[in-house]
Amino acid sequence: MSQTQAVQQSNSIEAQDPHAEEKKKTKSRRPANTAFRQQRLKAWQPILTPKTVLPLFFIIGILFAPIGGLLIWASSQVQELAIDYTNCYAKSPLTTANLNITEASTDLATIPSDLVTAHFKTAVASSQAPRWGHADENYTYSSEVQVLTHVCIVEFTIPNEIQPPILFYYRLTNFYQNHRRYVKSLDTNQLKGDAQTASQINSGDCDPLKLDPVSKKPYYPCGLIANSIFNDTFDNLTALNPASGTAKTYNMTQNGISWSSEADLYGKTKYQPSDVVPPPNWKTRYPHDYTDERGLPDLHTDEAFQVWMRTAGLPTFSKLAMRNDRDVMPAGTYRVKIWDNFFVSEFGGTKSILLSTRTVMGGKNPFLGIAYVVVGGICILLGALFTATHLIKPRKLGDHTYLTWNNDQPSTATATGRSTRPGDSA
Repeated sequence: MSQTQAVQQSNSIEAQDPHAEEKKKTKSRRPANTAFRQQRLKAWQPILTPKTVLPLFFIIGILFAPIGGLLIWASSQVQELAIDYTNCYAKSPLTTANLNITEASTDLATIPSDLVTAHFKTAVASSQAPRWGHADENYTYSSEVQVLTHVCIVEFTIPNEIQPPILFYYRLTNFYQNHRRYVKSLDTNQLKGDAQTASQINSGDCDPLKLDPVSKKPYYPCGLIANSIFNDTFDNLTALNPASGTAKTYNMTQNGISWSSEADLYGKTKYQPSDVVPPPNWKTRYPHDYTDERGLPDLHTDEAFQVWMRTAGLPTFSKLAMRNDRDVMPAGTYRVKIWDNFFVSEFGGTKSILLSTRTVMGGKNPFLGIAYVVVGGICILLGALFTATHLIKPRKLGDHTYLTWNNDQPSTATATGRSTRPGDSA
């Protein structure tokens, strides 16, 4: 091919692709010419002087101290009773007390004071200190499953009438639900109702409780969180000395103990009972595995399960077990049965029941109010010290006009026509 033909062919290619010349150019890595990309955004930096800083200290102190006082007052309005029943079966006397009787039982013993915390508007008399006892009783999980279970019987006195809502919690200590391996040990698709296969579960995050080692079937629900669910069972409170003279039950329910949005995270499972097996710690409730008669647990409606799956951030935590939002709780003596299935000795923790009210600021927790008062007090104290220092021995301030960096005028501090770089001759 001649040189003329090559030029003609090149011109024809460029005519067909007018952007051929642009493609040959290398792409520029220079940021776009905008105020954000070129760091020309407007900024404001305050100049801290005594006239601006000192009033700020007093303003913060004047605002924070009253807010902290209100928070402490709101916390003091919460009425609650906490009873540690960890060693109930070992340290309380054997009793045959029945929740249906109205007379106080002589078989019960006074609970040590270090296991009881009470905050009521009316002081609880020493003769009304909480008492406890223990017994063995069959607990019925279904018509075909009855298990002989340790029962803790706790009797306590409410010294004054309590307005609803009445919240019943269980509290655990030294239980680290925030451990990394524990938090991630679940399968979200399985909880939503999908029938995950054994291979899918085995490759998921439910380690170490994925598949049953004997049948090789998936656990449902799999993972450490579901397996370790708190399974102590609480009966309704029974008033022993009501005005009517007959035992009256103060009914509490599990409806409404979870957040309304949590039910969306769980769905009715598509598994068949023969496809899966219960986790190891669920064997008491399902000793014969899942059967067609009993079916599979409905996690979408099991609010106690949903509350437990919302892992706590601290090793000491309380979780809502029951509530009553309608009925006033009269003053009097009450008794509650606790079927003891959750063993805290394995991790060196304790467990308690907590009966509490609430305010617009939530439950009883004075820490936030104390923090506000402390911060407000420190700000006022520092403001007073700095003010006294400024009045007694003020510090001379510099000229603010020399702080500008956008001045085109040469600085008067530098001699014109003479180098000021180190090493230059004078």
